[in-house]
Amino acid sequence: MEEKKEIKPIDIRKIVKSLWSNRRRYYVVLPATLILSYLFLLFIPRYYRCSVSLAPEPTGVSVSGSLSSLASSFGLGSSLGKMASQDAIYSDIYPDVIQSKNFIAELMPVEVSTKKGDVKCSYYTYLRDKRSVAWWDWVKGTVSELIKPMPKDTYNGETALKVFDLTKQQEDLFSAVQNNIQCTVDKKTDIVTITVTDQDPKVCALIADSTCQKLQKFIVNYRTHKARIDYEYYKKLCQDSKVEYEKALRKYATNSDANRNAILATYQAKIESLENEMQARFNVYTAMNTQMQTAEAKLQEATPAFTVIESASIPTKPAGPKRMIISFCMMLLAFFVITGRILVREY
Repeated sequence: MEEKKEIKPIDIRKIVKSLWSNRRRYYVVLPATLILSYLFLLFIPRYYRCSVSLAPEPTGVSVSGSLSSLASSFGLGSSLGKMASQDAIYSDIYPDVIQSKNFIAELMPVEVSTKKGDVKCSYYTYLRDKRSVAWWDWVKGTVSELIKPMPKDTYNGETALKVFDLTKQQEDLFSAVQNNIQCTVDKKTDIVTITVTDQDPKVCALIADSTCQKLQKFIVNYRTHKARIDYEYYKKLCQDSKVEYEKALRKYATNSDANRNAILATYQAKIESLENEMQARFNVYTAMNTQMQTAEAKLQEATPAFTVIESASIPTKPAGPKRMIISFCMMLLAFFVITGRILVREY
């Protein structure tokens, strides 16, 4: 039979004695780690976060209770609701809409100002010229500019930016915005939450509010697109029929005044014909006016309403980086590394 190996007990006093004899290492390494970590994080600009929450009005055909219960038992409740909906843009794709270049291009001309009031320009100009960067990013950009100079960006940020042909610098700014703006959708309540991160608290709040408004505008434009086309169509027909009716009315009135005392059947027939034409034009105008009012009512019905649960507000405290917390964590990591090396070397 194999002999059982003797398990040696851990001598806590000996371990403490070893660590105490190497205490000078802790005195040097731990404060140095704390100071260097804090100095390193000091070059990373602070950033703020602002969140906006809204609940769009649900649209589409409702699913009957029994069918919905049956679908839920198979885990298809939400899918069946989407299949039954008349709206092709569900809340699930709102994050993709906000991350799209076309949507971001609409944010570039938005006028922003910093909390100190020293900067007031378009969001594009702010991103390009007014943001702070870490020193390593500055060195990387300087070296890249020396190796391969880029043409000067002439876009002033006042008009909508065309995404068909973007420069390298514009692509980088678009990527920065995509990282700074996040959108999440609650699957159960369909509440949309937009979170914006930026170095200035006021710019952060302004962009969060603009993003919320532009998302609402996008949803309204999409859901009312067909209704607006119908309304404009019937509105034009109504205006044209009104012009034709007024023309027929003037023609009838002129001939009636000119032949008021005429007794010939020819004149009477002509006036009767003009009256019939005027009445026909009036009937067409009345019908088109009714159609226009119906289309206007459908347009109003198709326009969704939004409930803003949490509006944008200027944050008072930075969201990061947590310099002291990270520095103490690095110091704690250095403590365990030193302790591990001492114990491995001696035991």
